[in-house]
Amino acid sequence: MVDYIRTETISAVRVPEDATLNELPLLPKERLWGFWDYSVVNIGLAIATWAFLQGATVAYYVGAVQAIASIVIGYGISVLLVALSPVLASAKYGVEQFVMLRSIFGHAGARLVMIITSTIFAAAWSAILAIMLGHGVVNIINTLFGVSVSKTGAAVSVLGLIAIIASWAILARGPVSVERVSQIVAPALVIILVVIVVIIFTRVSWEELTAIPPLDPEENPHVSFMVAIELGIAGGFAWWPNMGNLARLTRSARIAFWPNWIGIFGASVFAAIVGTFAALLLKITEPTDWLVPLTGAVFGTIALIAIAFANVTAILSQGYGSMLALRSGGGNLFRRMAWPLMGVIILGPAGILVFFPEAVYENYGRFLSWGAILVAPLVGIGIVDYFILRRTRVPVRELYKPVATSAVGYWRGWNPCAFAALAAGAITYTLLLHPISYEPSPWFLYTTASIPSCLVGGLVYWVLTTSVTQPLGLGGYALETPVSTGIINAPR
Repeated sequence: MVDYIRTETISAVRVPEDATLNELPLLPKERLWGFWDYSVVNIGLAIATWAFLQGATVAYYVGAVQAIASIVIGYGISVLLVALSPVLASAKYGVEQFVMLRSIFGHAGARLVMIITSTIFAAAWSAILAIMLGHGVVNIINTLFGVSVSKTGAAVSVLGLIAIIASWAILARGPVSVERVSQIVAPALVIILVVIVVIIFTRVSWEELTAIPPLDPEENPHVSFMVAIELGIAGGFAWWPNMGNLARLTRSARIAFWPNWIGIFGASVFAAIVGTFAALLLKITEPTDWLVPLTGAVFGTIALIAIAFANVTAILSQGYGSMLALRSGGGNLFRRMAWPLMGVIILGPAGILVFFPEAVYENYGRFLSWGAILVAPLVGIGIVDYFILRRTRVPVRELYKPVATSAVGYWRGWNPCAFAALAAGAITYTLLLHPISYEPSPWFLYTTASIPSCLVGGLVYWVLTTSVTQPLGLGGYALETPVSTGIINAPR
């Protein structure tokens, strides 16, 4: 089947030598990562400064015990759902995740979803990471040289821009570079986290730590706890734009699934909990500000350097997924574009955003919320389509055929049923939790916002597909597809 796709349906597209840099399904021999390789990539991605910032944000609402519970619950739910969709489908078929979305939204519809989630979100998150890195480097300079460089001045922006340029230079070499950097950074970050935990508990006992109140809680403690859970769920959903594209480089669906728990879930939870503990102890929510006071000048500087490298690995992973998505769904212009130039298009906007560090950095919670509004229903729709409607059998050939002849062409490349489901999920979210003010509705106290949004999106998609799409013979649901595609011999 892969040979058919390569020679018949995409024959007009110039394919680069490295198969990982295009949208065609990857053959087993083209897969890069085994279990450990993918685990360290995920750990390097997860333990970036945003994991510390996530924990510090939770410290506003709850104390240490409830923070642990909310972080585990929030990340546990969302990382599992993201592992189900899009990770397993992309890993099984070796198909880029936004190409896989053609089976749901149609060719043109998937392109719109790709542009929104891949380019805009990637620019915002890369800018946040680069600004955080700038803060860390400024702290290093201030510590080593006894100066007082401002973290709101031009220095942070220049350092952030340097981080973006360095990430582009590494990423221009392809995804192998992501793995090589992560193999160095990930173990170092785990060691640093363990050392920080030890230092925290040499300063305070568990009883003293758990007695520290939240930094700025809601009047109702239950509201604070549910907001903390929602932050964890939204934080886990933030991985969605990248995980499918990274998972397609793994050698089996099992290898794609379990490193999510070792890396994305385990490392994120650990780092976020450490961030909460440090924020509560020092009453400082900026992660790069508490490393030196907590661990001392020498180790604090080493930790800041390691975290700076971790932020680069996170930018690399963000950039790779977005670049591959744009190549696959952006039309012939982007398919023929040189990979380094593609990196400029994806990371260029982040290079502009770093010159507005306060506006970008202070809107972390809003980025999470707006991301969850879109991603939560996308996850629900993806799970329903892949596991319930298609029973894990996707007509891969149809994803690469022209819209006019493709079974997943829907209505001229658009599936309005999928967009109606997406809108229903997004509206559900906003009714439960205001994405800007974070003002919760009464129902939010029992449901959160992301989970109902996910459920509503999936349910509406199932109803519309079974009542409208399938009776019209659209979507390729009636096609006979083999259990094994020949691309990968992995459990469904």
